[in-house]
Amino acid sequence: MYHLESAGPSRQLLDVVVVGEALIDVVTSPEGTSEYPGGSPANVAYGLGRLGVDTGLLTAIGDDERGAAIERHLHSAGVTLLPGSYSLGRTASATATLATDGSASYDFDISWALEPVAPAYVPKVLHTGSIATFLAPGADAVKALLQLCRHECTITYDPNIRPALLGSHAEAKSIFEDLVHLTDVVKLSDEDAQWLYPRKDLDDTAAHLLGLGAGLAVITKGSQGSLLATAATRLNIPSVESGVADTIGAGDSYMAALILGLLTRGTDGLAPAVLEQLGRTASMAAAITVRRPGANPPTLQELRTHLQPAS
Repeated sequence: MYHLESAGPSRQLLDVVVVGEALIDVVTSPEGTSEYPGGSPANVAYGLGRLGVDTGLLTAIGDDERGAAIERHLHSAGVTLLPGSYSLGRTASATATLATDGSASYDFDISWALEPVAPAYVPKVLHTGSIATFLAPGADAVKALLQLCRHECTITYDPNIRPALLGSHAEAKSIFEDLVHLTDVVKLSDEDAQWLYPRKDLDDTAAHLLGLGAGLAVITKGSQGSLLATAATRLNIPSVESGVADTIGAGDSYMAALILGLLTRGTDGLAPAVLEQLGRTASMAAAITVRRPGANPPTLQELRTHLQPAS
């Protein structure tokens, strides 16, 4: 068992710790094949770093060139790779094939293992999601960490459903719902929601997540915007009109900006005005990301500039 803390003599206390997979996205398009660091949790951590948030990533990568590329990528945004992350024989990969409209389909070569974690301190926000919360044996360690940190910090969760890597629908839904009651904020894409709950509309799915214990349920709907719901409020936030290079990392950029908003929202909790600001900021971050190839989220300055009213 190792401690969840940053390395180095200063023992920096991080505002956000992200736990989950990091891998290499092998992107195949009509123009050829390229490799980029990726994985939904790693993308969220990178997005947070670009937004100026002190962030650490606890992951599982190999001591190989792809693992080194991931670490360099994270460090370029100021993200700390937490001790214990070099734990696999080789770094995982996902092959993303781009369609003519920029949408991506994925094939995975991944394993996920994580040693038990004992938090030396609790960050302001603990985020997890995606493959890391479903794939054994590492998923058990992720759940145990959430149980340890429950009620000690804000916990956010994006399951980022990848059906090809899951077992039966019933098993995956059970795993997901067991984690929802440990979290404060749950974000689904509309595709995630429809896969998990094919007989529910999105409003009903949001209500179901709140009933499972989430304080805030967020469902993104691509060009149709996003839904943010609490027990008291339900808001539909429009998307930001944008050209699309591809959709890789858009949901992760949305998630990173949402976490930034949770960190900086002040004392008004999840009041309607706060929810609207959270949704509009996150939607702008996603729109900036889809305008350019790959998981390339905005910097804080870019986001602020785009959010300023036109003069």
